[in-house]
Amino acid sequence: MTTKMNLANRTAVLTGAASGIGRAIAVSLARRGCNLALADVNDAGLSETARLAQADSPSSPAPASRMRITQHHLDVGDRSAVAAFPQAVLAAHPCVDILINNAGVALGGTFEAVSEEDFEWLFAINFWGVVRMTRAFLPLLQKSDDARLVNISSVFGLISPPGQTAYSASKFAVRGFSNSLRHELVGSHVGVTVVHPGGVATSIADNARVPKDMPPEEIARRRATAKKGLRMPPAQAGEIIVKGIERRSPRVLVGNDAKLLAFVERLAPKSYMKALGRLFPKP
Repeated sequence: MTTKMNLANRTAVLTGAASGIGRAIAVSLARRGCNLALADVNDAGLSETARLAQADSPSSPAPASRMRITQHHLDVGDRSAVAAFPQAVLAAHPCVDILINNAGVALGGTFEAVSEEDFEWLFAINFWGVVRMTRAFLPLLQKSDDARLVNISSVFGLISPPGQTAYSASKFAVRGFSNSLRHELVGSHVGVTVVHPGGVATSIADNARVPKDMPPEEIARRRATAKKGLRMPPAQAGEIIVKGIERRSPRVLVGNDAKLLAFVERLAPKSYMKALGRLFPKP
């Protein structure tokens, strides 16, 4: 199917919708008249996203009165909550056409510094959350005549800088899962998109978990360094991602930095860190 996907009157389930890229995606979808089932653990942020999405909806192809935006408290790291979530969505929406697995967390520190408990905490959200949400909603997506599964990876699902063993491993896992599933679903009505955002100006650096014994001054230094690379406004990133969904793109690189890093990795897959060392100094 090569025609542009029409998002008006479709229904999208979106995790991590309370802020950042998730909020921006919600607003961009609402602008196109897409119904939304918004999910997050941050209820206050979720309400604000719903308000902003509804405010943007009158300019969409579908009248605002016909749009439905619902809010759902959901921890994607909770296996039982994810399994029950499709029924909660179907209680408010007649169908699901798009699933966007955007919820994610960050964890800084070398492999030796990061505890096994923190490593597993990150994977429960960043990877198993994606897998379980996909397993829960794929039967609903398969009932749609035109469906899309969208998984948010990262530039660290393209390159693996030092100090990001846990986060990079989870985002490479999302990439591999998405690519393989896309091949499995060829010939069906369900397409798969994997997204690699570059430096988007969200609160991910401020909210990142760090090793418990890391000194406060070191935490502040690392966060300041990380935030220097977060430049793209979330609204711009959200629009790029939604346009990628409309184009049925199998892969979406968000930002010139993501495009550059993807190119450098392809050019020098074994030695790219020599060229990128200044951008990603050793922790």
